[in-house]
Amino acid sequence: MLPHQLELLSPARDADIGIEAVNHGADAVYIGGPGFGARTSADNRVQDIVRLVKHAHRFGSRIFVTMNTILRDDELEPARKLAWQLYDAGVDALIIQDMGLLEIDLPPIQLHASTQTDIRTPEKARFLQDAGLSQIVLARELTLQQIAAIRAATDPDRCTLEFFIHGALCVAYSGQCFISHAHTGRSANRGDCSQACRLPYEVKDSQGRIVAHDKHVLSMKDNNQSDNLRALIDAGARSFKIEGRYKDMGYVKNITAHYRVLFDAILEERPELARASSGECTFHFQPDPDQNFNREFTDYFVQGRQQDIGAFDTPKNPGRPIGYVTKVGPNFVELETDDPATVIHNGDGLCYLDLQKELVGLQINRAEKLGNHWRVYPKDPMDSFKDLKRGVQVNRNRDMDWVRGLEKKSAERRIGAWLRLDETTDGLSLTVTDEDGHSATATLPCKLEPAKDPAQADARLRDSLSRLGETIFQPIDVALNLSGPRFVPASLLNPLRREAIDKLEAVRAAAWQRLPRAKPVEPPAPYPEDTLSYLANVFNHKAHDFYAKHGVNVIAAAYESHEEEGEVSLMITKHCVRYSLSLCPKQAKGVTGVQGTVRAEPMQLINGHEKLTLRFDCKPCEMHVVGKIKRSVLNAVPASPVTFYKARPNRSAAG
Repeated sequence: MLPHQLELLSPARDADIGIEAVNHGADAVYIGGPGFGARTSADNRVQDIVRLVKHAHRFGSRIFVTMNTILRDDELEPARKLAWQLYDAGVDALIIQDMGLLEIDLPPIQLHASTQTDIRTPEKARFLQDAGLSQIVLARELTLQQIAAIRAATDPDRCTLEFFIHGALCVAYSGQCFISHAHTGRSANRGDCSQACRLPYEVKDSQGRIVAHDKHVLSMKDNNQSDNLRALIDAGARSFKIEGRYKDMGYVKNITAHYRVLFDAILEERPELARASSGECTFHFQPDPDQNFNREFTDYFVQGRQQDIGAFDTPKNPGRPIGYVTKVGPNFVELETDDPATVIHNGDGLCYLDLQKELVGLQINRAEKLGNHWRVYPKDPMDSFKDLKRGVQVNRNRDMDWVRGLEKKSAERRIGAWLRLDETTDGLSLTVTDEDGHSATATLPCKLEPAKDPAQADARLRDSLSRLGETIFQPIDVALNLSGPRFVPASLLNPLRREAIDKLEAVRAAAWQRLPRAKPVEPPAPYPEDTLSYLANVFNHKAHDFYAKHGVNVIAAAYESHEEEGEVSLMITKHCVRYSLSLCPKQAKGVTGVQGTVRAEPMQLINGHEKLTLRFDCKPCEMHVVGKIKRSVLNAVPASPVTFYKARPNRSAAG
């Protein structure tokens, strides 16, 4: 990708969703292959990826495949074979976490650094660029200033900065969460996170007092950077990533379209920038992020630390307020809507908060309009709706009219083209040139007849040539270079137009160029540190060799190798429970009567039998969730055979 191009990068659970992402304006799509992707239930066959690649490349969009789990030694060869299959399938880049892949015989395919590589510093970003990674996705926790500092330390001609702009937020620094593995044996680094962060916890202080009860204190609101796109561009981001490889078709269509509209507006303002693919999108709906599942929105740390980043009351979708309860009947609820124009549909999902602030869902079987209010008949029995009474505010978190609209064809993507019809010595030629400068010509030997209706002849020809129908092109202009008004029957003109368009598609396909694979700098760039703990996720000997080659002397094995049996940091996060509960020492500074009395003492998180300790590192403003691996996990899950030196080897003793 060129430094002046902006890339909208959309997720795809499967090829069909990926195709719709392209149709709704994605410049690139990321998708899981048959294995080694960090979403275990979002795998796809290579044959399906081939279908997606062919569709995407018609518009100049790229396909990136995730191979971003950490790998055991016995998985390196299957991963190598898969990489070659994906290369042969036409995939544009692999997204990786495991540096062992850089030490094996990969195809000459571009490599991108996954979010799992935890890129927070200019030094780490510069190193990955120098190691041969062409695109790096930055940690979601970074501020604009930190992104700008990373851009200043890297080369925009060699390395593109990618940033998440929408979707679910992982509370941990990506790649730095081991709670799932410690408690269940399911490794987040191997694509099988159990999402302990979405559970409710009781929070106790160091004296054992309950600070919060049954709160989802590790659950974040969803990311939404709609208002920060210009600032992110100015900071140096060029690829803008939507989270969601588990999400459904409606989510990908809607959110891709939403950001396509926003970026197109920016490109109109900023002619020095360009989109990374071709074509213009027309939508048959009004994109609206609030319509999809969300936990409400935050822009997280982009504009600095914020108080309201957590979805502590519920990890579910609270929806939008639409009205309040006026009556509760034996099998119905009556509602008055805030806006009289609101229409409630059969199948809509409503919800409300009970007295314990828990979200209760109510799916509508049937909805009836009664004068100025609505009567809805829930799918479930009325006695299942706790604390539902007159005056309760009701939200809608599923609008069936919206859902059905996105189940239909909801977008068109067309590449602009100029058509020129020339008169030749033996007939006609039609030249079509697209907005990317590709051109193709088709010829038609025929005897030309003068038009019987000269006044209408040119208009009819232009109209007939403009009918590009279900092709990927739309006419920008039709030029006629004829010696006079001519009549050309549709039976001749239509095949001429089809042939020219087919040839143009063939020219575009032949001109397609793979993204170049970056060469690592020589001699190998030194890694920013000379010692790596389990936090570096080194799980195979090729990854060990990679770091050793780059000057690391002491390398511990990944947490999944079960060498860390005691208490360690199972999660490191920029989110701070103390700060969110207004118990941060920095917040207390200058507050009379409070200053000096609030200390960053540890806290405890309790969910059933699970207990975790929160420790607070105030200098970098980070929180560590501390715990240890369960004995049942150690016994049930066979440890990886990898064992690395935890201390520098004694070379003289070794002979």
